[in-house]
Amino acid sequence: MARQVLGRALVTAKWLSEAVRAGRVGPGLRVLDASWYPPQERNARQEFRERHIPGASFFDIEECRDQSSPYDFMLPSESHFANYVGRLGISNDTHVVVYDGDELGTFYAPRAWWMFRAFGHKEVSVLNGGFKNWVKEGHPVTAEVSQPAPAVFKAKLNTALLKTFEEMMQNVASLRFQVVDSRPEGRFRGTELDQGLESGHIPGAVNIPFRSFLTETGHEKSIEEIQQIFREKQVDLSKPLTATCRKGVTACHIALAAYLCGKRDVAVYDGSWSEWFHRAPPRYKVSELKRNKA
Repeated sequence: MARQVLGRALVTAKWLSEAVRAGRVGPGLRVLDASWYPPQERNARQEFRERHIPGASFFDIEECRDQSSPYDFMLPSESHFANYVGRLGISNDTHVVVYDGDELGTFYAPRAWWMFRAFGHKEVSVLNGGFKNWVKEGHPVTAEVSQPAPAVFKAKLNTALLKTFEEMMQNVASLRFQVVDSRPEGRFRGTELDQGLESGHIPGAVNIPFRSFLTETGHEKSIEEIQQIFREKQVDLSKPLTATCRKGVTACHIALAAYLCGKRDVAVYDGSWSEWFHRAPPRYKVSELKRNKA
């Protein structure tokens, strides 16, 4: 019942393995591996070639982005997204299930989930627990690469799910929407570097590290636990909410967690701290490190 009410934002490994076994992967159900890792650490595409969920295709977040932007992983244009996912055999009627191979269980999959939703696609789910738990539970893997027949996908950007730098700047004064930052506490506070970048946060933002929503096994916590996390941070899910992080990836964990609680309209600040650090005036970058030095 809950899965239907929530529009299948999450599916279990058991559900997906039954669909794979029943031969349902095809035009009506597509599975995407949305893994990404720092190149010096792991090769996502190579790992996909070696083993993946049967019938899955590789969703390359490096290819499916605005490659003209100076910031990582910014949303591509409607036509770019439509052409890219159409080549993966996805139409507007396809149920898409995304996962990744991160050791946490889930890292990049919520970003792919949010991208589909941002371009107007409703039937998209994250595999709860990710590939790590798929393997751990003994579900099948393969090295066989599927060749889905191309499909026609029509993308329409839902701007309500996206915030720009200008909108974030205006909000510092107007406080029209709440801002939740999903980075680790040290990076939010400005006490540790963020991948070589000075860290800190947008004035007025609240910090909920994205790992807060994951269990030790890498599954999504229960709706009751997620609601409690938001309550403890005094985030009101009945009011407008925007998520941010380092580069618009783990912010999507906030959007997914809120969605599971029935809030479907969380926006993501796509440029996140990467853009804010380079464009915002110094007084709009809150950092304990700078305060301590002063």
